[in-house]
Amino acid sequence: MMSHFISLLKNIKKYGIVKNNQFIEWNIMLNSKIKKKPAYFSISAVAKMFSVHQQTIRLYEKEGFITPKRSDGNTRMFSEEDVDRLEEVIHLTHQLGINLAGVEMILKLQKKIKVMQKDMNKIFTKAQTELTHETDIRKSVIHTQTNQLLKIRKTVDIVPSNNHDDDEDQSKNNTFNDWDIDYEE
Repeated sequence: MMSHFISLLKNIKKYGIVKNNQFIEWNIMLNSKIKKKPAYFSISAVAKMFSVHQQTIRLYEKEGFITPKRSDGNTRMFSEEDVDRLEEVIHLTHQLGINLAGVEMILKLQKKIKVMQKDMNKIFTKAQTELTHETDIRKSVIHTQTNQLLKIRKTVDIVPSNNHDDDEDQSKNNTFNDWDIDYEE
């Protein structure tokens, strides 16, 4: 058991996971992804996938529904996207019974819908950005005005008076004392 562990450590050290007898963080190893090469299929493999004749696939290519790449020897190489698109076309024609003109219209409409969705997403993103900006401006204005009101409140000592009657009597007395009345006798 111990020898198995030692050989494991040697392999780990050999492949760079352990350096200077210290473990390197695993997240470095996990974050480095291996890029896989795009897969390409021959026309015979694609025909077998969908149980259709190769000539049917050639017809769909001629109609412009799919555009597979070509090799140096002019062999069709179908990518995963081509296979997905072909699957959709075969579903529309074979399972739903839609003719090629109908399939063409459906694919065009789907393309238009995707473009419109992208445009709408851009509009929503722009509106959200503007709304956030406007909200920030309003919050700043409210904060500034609140601070101004607090400053005014501190400079003007507002002392609430509980006896309103006394204030009125005192103001009446002040006004009467200011009057000079001359009585002629």
